[in-house]
Amino acid sequence: MQRYFLKETLPNYQKEKIYLTEDHYHHMVRVMRMKPGHKVYLVMPNSQAFIAEIQEINEENLTLIWIKDEIQDKELPVDVTIVSGLPKGDKLELIVQKGTELGAMTFIPFAATFSITKWDAKKAPKKIQRLEKIALEAAEQAQRRQIPVVEEVHTLAQIIAISKNYDQLIVAYEESAKLGEEQNLAKALKRLTSGEKILFLFGPEGGLSEQEIDSLVAAGFTCCALGPRILRTETAPLYALSALSYQMELNQ
Repeated sequence: MQRYFLKETLPNYQKEKIYLTEDHYHHMVRVMRMKPGHKVYLVMPNSQAFIAEIQEINEENLTLIWIKDEIQDKELPVDVTIVSGLPKGDKLELIVQKGTELGAMTFIPFAATFSITKWDAKKAPKKIQRLEKIALEAAEQAQRRQIPVVEEVHTLAQIIAISKNYDQLIVAYEESAKLGEEQNLAKALKRLTSGEKILFLFGPEGGLSEQEIDSLVAAGFTCCALGPRILRTETAPLYALSALSYQMELNQ
C-alpha cells in the first residue's frame, strides 16, 4: 500500500473528506493509476498515520475518506543524527536514502579537513533539496511516520556546538581498534534508553584528522571502531544504524 506525507495536520480527518491535489494527485492518478476504492496510507506532520480510501477522482483533485488509524509505530525508539564528512560523488545520496530506511532522523553534511568535495554556496540549496527529496521518497518506501531532516553543511565548530543537545556522542574512528576500543560501540548502544538522542559522526574517504579527533574527544565524543574491517564512508553509517536497530528493536 502506497504511503504519502501530507503537508498539514487535519484536525477532523476521521470525519471529514480529504482532498488531495498537485503532486499527490499526479502520483496517485497519473503514475499509480489508482481508482476509487483503492486505499493508501496518509501521514500528517504530527506523525499520525492512517489508511484512507479514494472515493472520487476529478480533473484536478481526488477525494478520500478515513478508514482506520495505523497502530504500529515504525520509528526507532531513539532520535539518531548522522553527521557525514562530505564524500565524493553521489555517496551522500546513498547515505541519506539507506539511512532513512534504517531509521535516522537527521542528516548533517560535515566539511571535514580531508573532504575532497567542496560545496559551492550558490549550489548548496539545490543539493539539499535533492537530498530532502531522496529522504521523502525513502521514508515513504520504508513506511515511516516521519521524514528525516537534511541540514546545511556544518563546520567542526558547529558540530561541537550542537553536540551539547545529545545524550550520546559517537565518532567512528578506525584507529580505535588498534587501541583496544573495539567494544566502545556496543557499550554505548547498551547505555541508550528510549527517547534519547544520539549523534554519530563519520569522516570522509580520507578519514578524520588527529586534530579533529582531539577536538571531538574533548567535546565528549567516544571513539568507536566499527568492527575489524575498514568500512567505506558510505557503509559506516549504515553499519552503525543496523547495530543500533538490533540493540534497540530486536535484542529486547
